[in-house]
Amino acid sequence: MKFPTATYRLQFRNGMTFDRASALVPYLKTLGISHLYASPIFTATSESTHGYDVTDANEIDPAIGGRAGFDRMVETLKDAGLGLILDIVPNHMAASLETPWWKDVIEHGAESRYARHFDIDWSRRLTLPVLGDDFEAVLEAGDLAVKSDPKTGKPSLAYFESFFPLNPATYDGREDEILKISDKASLSQLHEQQPYRLMSWRDAARDLSYRRFFEVTGLAGVRVEDEAVFEDSHRLILELVRSGAVQGLRLDHIDGLADPKGYLDRLRQAAGPDCYIVVEKILGEGEQLPADWPVSGTTGYEFVAALSHALVDGAKLEVLQSAYEGLGEKRVDAKEQLRAAKLLMASRNFEGEVTVLVKLAAKIAEQAGRPTTENELKDALSEMLIAFPVYRTYGTLEGMRADDKALLDQVIEGIGGAGHSVSIEALALINGILKGDVPTSAAQDAVTFRTKFQQLTGPIMAKSIEDTLFFRHNMLLGLNEVGAEPIQPDFSLDHFHEEMRIRKERQPMGISSTSTHDTKRGEDARARLYALSEAPEVWIAAVEGWRAMNAKAVQQLPDGTAPEPEVEWMIYQALAGFLPPRFDADDEKTVEALRDRFLTYLEKALREAKLRSDWGDSNEAYEEAVLGYASHLFSKDNKDFLTRFAETIKPFIEAGLANGLTQTIIKLMAPGIPDIYQGSEGFDFSLVDPDNRREPDYDTLPKRLAEGRKPDATDISAWYDGSLKQYVTAALLRLRQSEPDLFNEGHYVPLEATTGSGGRLIAFARVNGEKAVLVVLPRFTLGHRKDRALPPTFGDATVDLPAALKNKRLRNVWTEDQIETSDILKLVASDKGHPFLVFRTV
Repeated sequence: MKFPTATYRLQFRNGMTFDRASALVPYLKTLGISHLYASPIFTATSESTHGYDVTDANEIDPAIGGRAGFDRMVETLKDAGLGLILDIVPNHMAASLETPWWKDVIEHGAESRYARHFDIDWSRRLTLPVLGDDFEAVLEAGDLAVKSDPKTGKPSLAYFESFFPLNPATYDGREDEILKISDKASLSQLHEQQPYRLMSWRDAARDLSYRRFFEVTGLAGVRVEDEAVFEDSHRLILELVRSGAVQGLRLDHIDGLADPKGYLDRLRQAAGPDCYIVVEKILGEGEQLPADWPVSGTTGYEFVAALSHALVDGAKLEVLQSAYEGLGEKRVDAKEQLRAAKLLMASRNFEGEVTVLVKLAAKIAEQAGRPTTENELKDALSEMLIAFPVYRTYGTLEGMRADDKALLDQVIEGIGGAGHSVSIEALALINGILKGDVPTSAAQDAVTFRTKFQQLTGPIMAKSIEDTLFFRHNMLLGLNEVGAEPIQPDFSLDHFHEEMRIRKERQPMGISSTSTHDTKRGEDARARLYALSEAPEVWIAAVEGWRAMNAKAVQQLPDGTAPEPEVEWMIYQALAGFLPPRFDADDEKTVEALRDRFLTYLEKALREAKLRSDWGDSNEAYEEAVLGYASHLFSKDNKDFLTRFAETIKPFIEAGLANGLTQTIIKLMAPGIPDIYQGSEGFDFSLVDPDNRREPDYDTLPKRLAEGRKPDATDISAWYDGSLKQYVTAALLRLRQSEPDLFNEGHYVPLEATTGSGGRLIAFARVNGEKAVLVVLPRFTLGHRKDRALPPTFGDATVDLPAALKNKRLRNVWTEDQIETSDILKLVASDKGHPFLVFRTV
């Protein structure tokens, strides 16, 4: 297998087509990546902005150029010597009338040839949560009628612009008669005869007959574990791999599948040994990717989490936490918040899925002669879902692995130790079902229960942590990231080094990401927010001042203050991470664009928190008040605030720029395949999606690189416009290309580095035989110089060297200067010195 040396993630749609991507290939080649890493390219819903709502997995989306455009892009990549990695979606497809398979299932029900392609419970009618109200209310309002589908001419139940096909058996030979039906009783009777049931979207959480992606009813789970379904849904994917057009696959949401390993084994066999495969998988603290999965690694969320240990000053977080807690009426307990979020998911958002499991457990209990009430089972199951520490276990038809059984026992033990009121018998029963300890008569039901349980723990974990808790607990927003732990760990450089050592050992060819389409904020925004941990007192005092300046914009509503102090804190912190480095409050056009983006983010943040507003039941008065407060921050009449705000956060901006460069160099030099998310070779101060899918400035980035300038750290403008980061990225990508064995196979060696000025450093080496790279980077740079100016300096420094680097000649990657080492390396501060040191052996 030819592994990538680096990838470049490109988001198609939103203006990005295959031909536009082809035009970028010369730039990507010059930048130094080896593979373009494409978001989903298969046909998706007509309004899709991301491509994960696939409607036809065997067609390349005409909206972005179709097969002809794709082929042109592939040829352009090949001519440049670059490969292609595709993001594919095996877990789900769009539950949309635009999806031919889904529409056929709607029309023919269980008799459809695609009825088993989707994960549907055919013991009842297919539920379609598409109505704005209950069926009876919609019918009474006259919003439902029988009409000919304008695309097919067939009779259908029309609901505004949607046409749901009637089952042929209910009108065969009577088309004209059926189309004349207009009275409500006949319409209701006709609806009852269909293999589907139209229902309110509000009822989906508790009454859905198909598995969905997380809680998105518009995405229906696919039974890709079935060989026929696999073949039908992978026909084009495998054709592209086997033809040589595609060299790698990124698998979306692997934990959603019934049998991830079984799927991966089948995919590996079909795609061949040379196809590079990585999986989207969130690893819990201490969790590793199963060693028997035939993949190169994950998409790198755990890498982002590891970086926080290198760049967050954990010793000062208590000060920040204390101030944040002081804003509210009671102490913020992250464990209690996590439990509350998971309980909300289990009892409301995934009520239907939990109910199905409870009824199945009750059936098994009866077969096993272990009478247990449904209430007891529901309480026990809820506690297990709440206590589950990782995304899922990986039991199959053959049973559960030993480590998964041990995990279940730990979960049960933890529930007992926590003192929650729950039936011990019910817990033991569920534990036994999951392990397969049931009578033979209940064996198949136990397998079904295990599969559904394993497909539920991940969504509950994701929605409770990433999409609830991380919008509720806003002490330091940079820590609220996909892959991070909900309960903050003790941050330490030693932990970071250990994570990198494990990465080299367990998944050296996994992708190392710092920004993705799923991260909560761009890598440079996160790097800046990390710097708040270095001077919490400064931040706390600033927030108090800003709150006083804008107090007149706070409103008193019947249900409380809006925004409440904790939300004000969140707003200022999000704004601090979001502003461009050279922000000008007098630039009205830029300020307006920033305001619009920020308000979109803030609305989502309020609804994801699910405290005073929600997606399903928005609190308009509250949202208007909070968005009005944020709008006031950007208003012309309040320009003095924005000016003072930007000036106050300038030290954090500059420390964030230093953090951003340190973060980038680590990604490019540490174990793993570095991914450059579109545009982040310059800057990425984006907010949560959809903001992070905006197209980068592809006018400026290629031109700047083509100029061939070599900015160094003394060029302050190069820090502020992103050209220094882009230059460093390109230089180190070329270094990786020149020494693939060093970075693919080289050991990761943590190094001790000390300075005389009190500056703190990160130092490590990559060593492979006689070849090595030595990296020395600054951390905690805020305030190390009285004027807080860039570049950061750390004075004279000493690095203890491993044997592979002792008594060697090293070349500075930036300056080409050479130095001789002894047992140690002494670095002397210089006005022209580059504080981000990378040496390679000569």
